[in-house]
This record gives sequence, structure tokens and C-alpha cells, in this order.
Amino acid sequence: MIELDELLQATRGQLCGPVQATRFPGLSCDARQVAPGQLFVAMHGGWADTQADVLAACQNGAQGILCERPVDLPSQPVTCIVVGDARLALADWAGLVLKKRQVEVIGIAGSAGKTAAKEAMAEVLRAVGPVVKTPGDRGGLLSLAAAVGQMQGDERLAVAELACEAPGELATLLAACRPRHGVMLNLLPEHPEAFGPFDRWALEQARLLQALPSGGRAVLNGDDPRVVAMASQTAAQPIWFGLGPRVDVRASEIEAAGGGLAFTLTAPGWAGGSGVRVACRLVGRHHVYALLAAAAVGLLYGLTLEQVAEALGRLSPLPGRLRPWAGKQGALILDDSYGASPATLEAALKALAELPQPRKIAVLGDMAQLGAIDEQAHRRAGAQAAALLDMLVTVGDRARWAGQEARRQGLASDRVRVAYTAGDALRALEGQLGPDVAVLVKGAAEARLGQVVEGLLAPEVAPRRELVRQAGPWRTSLWARPPRPTWIEVDLDAIAHNVRLLRQVTGEKVALMAIVKADGYGHGAVRVAYTALNNGASRLGVACLSEALALRQAGIEAPILVLGYTPPWQAREMVDQGIDATVFDLETAQALGQAALALGRTARVHVKVDTGMSRLGLLPADVAPFLERLAELPGLAVEGIFTHFATADSADRRHCDEQWRRFRQLLAELEQRGLRPPLAHAANSAATLSMPQAHLDMVRVGIALYGLNPSAEVPCPPGFRPALSFKTRLAQVKTVPAGSCVSYGCTFRTARESRLAVIPVGYADGFRRAPQHWGQVLVRGQRAPIVGRVCMDQTIIDVTAIPEARQGDEVVLIGAQGDERITADEVAARLGTINYEVVSAILARVPRI
Repeated sequence: MIELDELLQATRGQLCGPVQATRFPGLSCDARQVAPGQLFVAMHGGWADTQADVLAACQNGAQGILCERPVDLPSQPVTCIVVGDARLALADWAGLVLKKRQVEVIGIAGSAGKTAAKEAMAEVLRAVGPVVKTPGDRGGLLSLAAAVGQMQGDERLAVAELACEAPGELATLLAACRPRHGVMLNLLPEHPEAFGPFDRWALEQARLLQALPSGGRAVLNGDDPRVVAMASQTAAQPIWFGLGPRVDVRASEIEAAGGGLAFTLTAPGWAGGSGVRVACRLVGRHHVYALLAAAAVGLLYGLTLEQVAEALGRLSPLPGRLRPWAGKQGALILDDSYGASPATLEAALKALAELPQPRKIAVLGDMAQLGAIDEQAHRRAGAQAAALLDMLVTVGDRARWAGQEARRQGLASDRVRVAYTAGDALRALEGQLGPDVAVLVKGAAEARLGQVVEGLLAPEVAPRRELVRQAGPWRTSLWARPPRPTWIEVDLDAIAHNVRLLRQVTGEKVALMAIVKADGYGHGAVRVAYTALNNGASRLGVACLSEALALRQAGIEAPILVLGYTPPWQAREMVDQGIDATVFDLETAQALGQAALALGRTARVHVKVDTGMSRLGLLPADVAPFLERLAELPGLAVEGIFTHFATADSADRRHCDEQWRRFRQLLAELEQRGLRPPLAHAANSAATLSMPQAHLDMVRVGIALYGLNPSAEVPCPPGFRPALSFKTRLAQVKTVPAGSCVSYGCTFRTARESRLAVIPVGYADGFRRAPQHWGQVLVRGQRAPIVGRVCMDQTIIDVTAIPEARQGDEVVLIGAQGDERITADEVAARLGTINYEVVSAILARVPRI
């Protein structure tokens, strides 16, 4: 319970408005998750950095607001406290309450296993008396404050998980909780990237031991040499735990069976410490160290080994932490989707290997915050997976490295699937499940793999409340924070959906080539390519060799056709990487054939025909002689022949029909002479949707893949979904007087006192400056006009008609907000261009998430 008087005393906060509630049953820093009656903490830079979050918290039942700047709360019956720094205010308040109520704190630090140790210690210490623990979140200052807020007044023991993600955080935590006893579980090389070198991370962790009083105890892992070396830094008396013979609390005869974990617990030197058998439902032998630490703390507080063993036996897996579930077709699903680090991933793979099911599958998502070792750590995980698994499914850009390494280490290519959505991961597992299969699902919070777990569960299992980040607002939250406040959101589920709709249009006998040139029309070529291939595309098309190489380097093995000109000097690399070339001249064809002979391979080519666009390609009359010459070149295989329609997206079909007649006639002549290549293709997106007769052997779909209309005359059919949203945030909002100059050249002056906002996007992002600009953007679901010239990196908008607009508010440049929407088609009409250019011109410095 949080008392207003204590909060004001500790934080020196100022009341803003009348006092309503004076007691709060807890606190929340997430407006979406606040419970009725709670204190909502609005911290700059977190979930709650706008007025909208505060209002949302009030609507969800918050009765108090702790914030860093005054907020407008008309008719909201809440108590509002303003402080200088909300995080420091929470630390000061938590420290005051813990000291005032004489709560003895056991702090837990280390690289991995802190949550398991915290839960085990809390369970053990319940035999001593009422105990409070930090909630199963991230274990930092916010969790400590939440734990203190849950206290009812009779607790005298607290177990605190001391997690930190940046230098200085642990010092703040320690100052607040002042632990009497400390637990150091381990020190692993992998650590949050904010600390830089490992030595800095180790120094930060050592702060716990340095903070312990001489009358306290330091519970230390005697099997970790880094922890052993750290023992001299504490005044507290050490208690050693581990598997070795010289520790104070020891585990032996460890059994990690499918139903849980068992071991013999001994404590030489403690009364009754000769040995007792411990059995619990936790999965994985790595949990032994957390249980030993909990046992040591229990013995420290006077419990017997039998009492400790009884308490540990009540433990069961936490949601998302190696939690076993009954899966479809009788498979066992091991849900470890709460988070991922190299150490916990290695432990999870070992736990999977020890399960009785003979076939082992893992769905692995990205690991986060690994800094310089990012790729190395993911590739190491791939090598570990290759040694243990029958099948690996990766989800995400970084997890893809694990898949590539698994292939390199010998896991068959068809047993490694790369996905970018939960839906594609689930489709990859169709037909793979059965009673003999165990599936591990693990990834960082950003990977959102709880959605995969939910999709794998047996129909009779309905545990959404026990799946991490799957209940309520978590399902629609954006987790990947962009590296700058201007970004693109790409809905890969929409692209997957669009590809499946296109397969319905073409039928199964017609191949689909997904066109991913121009970085997937600005959507991200690699992710789009994998998603398209996972949903019905069989080939990819790009404009040039460099685009094709990027796909090959990402592990894509599907056929890739370079649709543009390939100069002869690129022939060797084309053949070496197995990339198909477009040819229309003998010099390039000869270079490709010579490269193929030198490499002992076959160069695959598609012949381009100009049927009426006057762009690349041979005229129809020149095609047959050219094909005859190609047939004489050793090392060359003519796989396809194609043309491109100039007006397929027009209501006037005359020219398109003439092109189609010419190409069809050419194909008939080639057929008669035995020269027709196996794959003939002509239809782009517009022709795919409007000319079923032109589908031939394959269609090439670009713009429709992304849910965008080929043209106003040939729109996408109902059901197609645009995949791209372009967004930024309000960087500053201010009021300027009438007559104020706005932006370069003073081409616009305010006609009245105006509220102007600056958004951090400009023409260097692809946000057009001239001759026409975007015109309007969306703020709080309303249209706000652009005023003055668009700058390289910034733009000014008028939000006078949106008085509630605040710094940090989301701004939509393309996409929906509330009931309003700005489409790529609308922007294109404003700029005097086409939607193709609008999305393709958004530059690479704008992150895609």
C-alpha cells in the first residue's frame, strides 16, 4: 500500500490540484496495464511521456499520478504529484518505506537465473514469515518500487532481483533497498551492451558485495571463477554454493528428467545438513544454482534442509520460462518466450535435449542488447542448435544468423526455416508435430514469440493469462523501439496475406515471382523476400546484382532474376552466386557462358523481349536468331523469356493488348521451332490482376505484393492490405505570434498567433520538399498542415487546431491514426507522382521495424 504522506515526504513532490485519494494499492508505469486505484507513474522516455498516457491511465482507473511535469486533468478525480525525476523519486520513496518498516532485504545479482532464484528464495522464506518479492518483470528500480507498493505492513523480509541495463542503475537500487544479504549467481561474458567491456559490467555487479554490511552474508557461486575472484570485495561473511566439494551448500546426483528436476542437497557444517533429496517441476539442470542459492538463504534464516526441500518442491515453471504445455498432435511445447540471452538460450537447448521426446525442434527469435557480439552470439547459438536439433525455425533478422550457421554446421537446408512473423513460423511447423516431438520456443521480448506458443498449443489448452505478453494490450503493442524518432512500420503479416491472395488469383499452376527491388519497394527486401517465399512465391526479382547479392548473403537460396542490365564484368559473380541474368545481347551472354565454364557451373538466363515499351529487350523479329546463337554457347541454359507491359495499369487497353498479341505470336513461333524456353512471363501486378490470359507460366508481382494499387484504374481487389506506415513524433510544440517567419526563405508567415510543431523528418528521409510537399500529416487522429519549406531533417506543421498536441505525440505520414488515414496514393497525387515512387523513395536512414 502506498501512502500519500510517505510519498510526499520522500520525494519532496508538489501536489498539483486537489487531493483525491491518499492511499494507493500499488503502482504501474504502463498506462495500458494500470489497475483500478493504483498510482500511475509517468516517466519521461518510457511508455508514459505524453498527456494521452496519463489520461489513458485515469480512464483505466488510476487514482493517483506521479509525473515530472504538470498535466492537464480536467474533471479527473485523481491526486497528482509532480517531482523532478520520477525514477529517483521512486527510489527515495522505496528506501524510506523499507527503512521505516525495518524490512530486511536480500539482493540478487548476476548475469542469469536471477528471477528463478528470487522465486525460489521467496518460497523458502515463507516458512520464516511474510515476505515480499519484486514482481516477475525486469527486476530493476521499477520492480523494486512495485514490490514496496504491494506491501501490506507485516512483511519483514524482501527478496529483490537487482537487474540493471545501464551504468549507475545498480547503485541507485542499492541505495534504495540497502540489502543486508546479497546473492551473486554468476558472471557471464555476455552482458547489456550499455556497459561496454565486460570489466565495466563486472565492476557494476561488484557493487552489491561492496554494499553489504559486515554483519550480513554474501551467498556466492563457488563454481564461477569470476565470482570467486570477487569475494574479497565484501565485508560480509561468504556462504558458498555449487557442485564442487568445497562449498557450504552443495548439489549432487542431479537428474533432469522430462517431468522436472531432482538432486541431493547437502550442507556440510550446518545442523542436519547431511543430505536430503529435492524434487521440483522446473525444467533444466541449470536451475540447480538458483535453487542452491535459495537453499543457502533458507539455512541462513534457520530453516532445516527438510524445510528447504519441501519449499523447493512446490516450485513450478513461471510463464514464459521453460514452461511445458500440451501441444497440437500430442507434441510437448516448451515455452521460454519471456526473454533470451546467450546463456539462457544455451541452457534452454540443453533442457530441450534432455526431454524424452526423440525429435527436437526449436523456434528461436532474436536476442537483444548484445552489442558488438550480436552476430557472433547468434551464430554460436546456431552451431549449438545444429548439434542438438532435428529442425530449426528462426524468427527475425538476427536469429537468421543462427539459421545460416546451423546450415553451415550440417543441419540440412530443408530443416532450417527462416521466418519473420509468428504466422510464418507456425506454417513452417505444419506437419512436423506429433507425440514424439518437443518444441522449444525462445526469443527476446521484442520477438513476441508468445504468439507462436499460443498457436502451437493443443485445442483444449487455453492459458492466455499464463502466456507472456499475450493478454490484453500486449497483443497490439509495438515492442521494437526505433533507433531514431522517425521510422517505418512494416506489417509483414499483411504482405503474407497479400501473397496468399495473389496465389488465389493466379492458381497453383502459375509460378509467382516476388519483385523486391529498391529494397522491397522501401519495405525491406530481405524480410519481404522471406515472407513472400514462405507464403507462395517461388522466385524473386531484383533490378541489379548488388540487390541479388544482399539476398544471397541473407541466406536466401531461391532463384533470383536480375531484371536489369548485367555488364559482362559482373558475369563471374552472377554465376558464382547462382543468380539468373536477363540477356538481350550476345556479349553478356558469352561472358556468362565463359564464367560458367570456368566455374564448372551453368549460367541461367531469361531473354527480354521489347514488344512495345522501347526499353530493354530484343525486338520480336530478333528473338529466334538470338535463341539459336545462345543454344550454341556452352555453359548457358535459357530458362525463361519475358516482356513487360507499358500500359497494363491503364483503362485504355489497346496498346497493352497489342503487346500481348505480339508476345503471344512470338511464343507460338518459338514453340513451332522448338526454341520456346520453359518459363514465359509477361504479367506485372496490373496484368496479374486484370489479364488472367497473360499469366502464362509465371507472373511478376511488385506493387500489389505490398498492398498498394497498381493504379487508380487497376486497383487491388478487396482484401489486400497496405503493409507500410511512415511515422515520426512531435519534437517540439510552441506558440508563435502572428507574422512569424516559418522555415527557410520565410515563404510562409503566420496570419495569427499559432501553435507550431516541429517533426524530425525532412527531404533527406524521402519526405519531399519541392515542387510539392506532403501537404498534411496526422496528429491525434486529425490532419495538420505543413507550413513553410521542408528542411533536410525537419519539418514544421501547424497544430493550432489540435490544442491537445504535445511533445512526443506520434505523427503519421503514411498510414492510419484514429479514424483518419493518409495513403500512399493520396501522397502520390499531392506530389504529382505514383505510389511506387513515394514508398521507394523513403531513404535507408529511416529505420524499418
